[in-house]
Amino acid sequence: MTFNKYIYRFCFLFALLSVVIFTQSCEKDLPRFVAFEPYTYAGLDDDGGTWKQVHMSSVEQIKIDAPTDPFSDAYKNEIAAAKAAIASMTSDEEDAVKYWGNNPIIRWNEIARELAAKYNLIPPPNADGTYTLPDPANPSKFPYFPFAHPPYSSRAYAYMSVAQFDALIATWHYKYKFGRPALHKIDGTIKQLLPSSDLPSYPSDGAVVTAVSREILSALFPLEKEYLKSKSDEAKEALILSGLHVQSDVTAGDSLGRGVAKVLLQRAAGDGMKFAQTPKPISDSIKNAAFVRFGWQWTNQESPVRPVGLTPLFGKVKTWSVTDLVAVRPPVPPTIGSADFNKAADELKNIADNITAEQRKVANWWSDGFNTTTPPGHWNKLASDYLVKYKLNPLRSARTLAYMNMAVQDAGISCWDAKYYYHYPRPIEAIPGFKGILGTPNFPSYTSGHSTFSAAAAAVLAYIFPAEKSFVDAWALEAAESRIYGGIHYRFDSEAGLVQGTQVAEYTINKAKVDGAK
Repeated sequence: MTFNKYIYRFCFLFALLSVVIFTQSCEKDLPRFVAFEPYTYAGLDDDGGTWKQVHMSSVEQIKIDAPTDPFSDAYKNEIAAAKAAIASMTSDEEDAVKYWGNNPIIRWNEIARELAAKYNLIPPPNADGTYTLPDPANPSKFPYFPFAHPPYSSRAYAYMSVAQFDALIATWHYKYKFGRPALHKIDGTIKQLLPSSDLPSYPSDGAVVTAVSREILSALFPLEKEYLKSKSDEAKEALILSGLHVQSDVTAGDSLGRGVAKVLLQRAAGDGMKFAQTPKPISDSIKNAAFVRFGWQWTNQESPVRPVGLTPLFGKVKTWSVTDLVAVRPPVPPTIGSADFNKAADELKNIADNITAEQRKVANWWSDGFNTTTPPGHWNKLASDYLVKYKLNPLRSARTLAYMNMAVQDAGISCWDAKYYYHYPRPIEAIPGFKGILGTPNFPSYTSGHSTFSAAAAAVLAYIFPAEKSFVDAWALEAAESRIYGGIHYRFDSEAGLVQGTQVAEYTINKAKVDGAK
């Protein structure tokens, strides 16, 4: 039995077990994380409402009503209700306030990463050797929808982050347009569990983030709607119990967030992702076209053979910033059997025969197989750590994650364009007798997805956090090297991917440079 057969027999057994586990845990909380210490924002970005949005046509595309006068009886009654709720707060509710903190961008990014990991389970073969794909029209039928592979997850991170950013620009506009003072300025006796700021309270930025995140993730992970609702309800209650908001702040924020999410989901419905996983005849035509061009073609090495590779037309999905995929498409890889190819093949054989403990550790840490947050998830975790380290407010946090994830998804689209245009065989196929230490992905080799994703993320993070450039560049290089250590990619796959990801990121960085943020 081949190594890939072992992998897919394990996947099959794991998937059967998951039928029981999944149905029992669908609505249960995902693992909680160690709470970060709520912090005072490094700045408020008073002009944030003038920043340029990514997708929305204007900051008032979604309308909200003006708030009541802060000295009106209606507002005083809201303050009294908030005080009563705080006075009767349970210890669990207090823990929830501290868990969500004053930057829920971080928590919703964690939730997105865990959903990506939960659904990153490759559909196993059926008993007769055939394969069944997840069905978005029937997500609860096994195999469950979605299969949150790297392209799907990169798209999920991008849509949620862009929706958060666009919604918060509108939030900042309304905050300063209506000017309802921060609650502690109206009533200094209200108990506040989180650091206060002078940011106007209406609409609640936390409610906006919660609503937009819940709506986007519910659409992309439909079996998690009840779970996401429970997290949303908890987050909104925490906003009142924190002493930072009254109910009308939260209600307006919820309305604004849901409105922005609806607009972004309209984009998602027409971005071409529904056609990325092609039927076999289209997949075969792509394969044959590459053979005509170059004289080679990738062939799936799985057993039983999966009839179609992973998302052959992801390279046709609508990009966020890149305007010309051909312009960032890497050059033709070495001809199989050429001197350059043989040099790369010899390196892989030498590593396989003499792999060090450190190389194995790096390969395994970046392996990103099933039930992981995928390569983009690694970068979202790192970026989230930087949000806390630099004490960014929710708006600037959303900006960071939006631009990084836009670049990461565009990098994936660009990478898949190259993968299926060149249709280059994997090392296990092109090097006789070769075996790496990791299972081989079911899509073409050139360029490396890890390298392309990582270079794009690193470029954006280095732009936003220039003091971190040396670290993020080294991290991207490690991600690229890890695929060589694992025997999944040739060195020229990884090197071209690093260049490709950096070039792709420049399109996003150029947008960031003119968005109005200082």
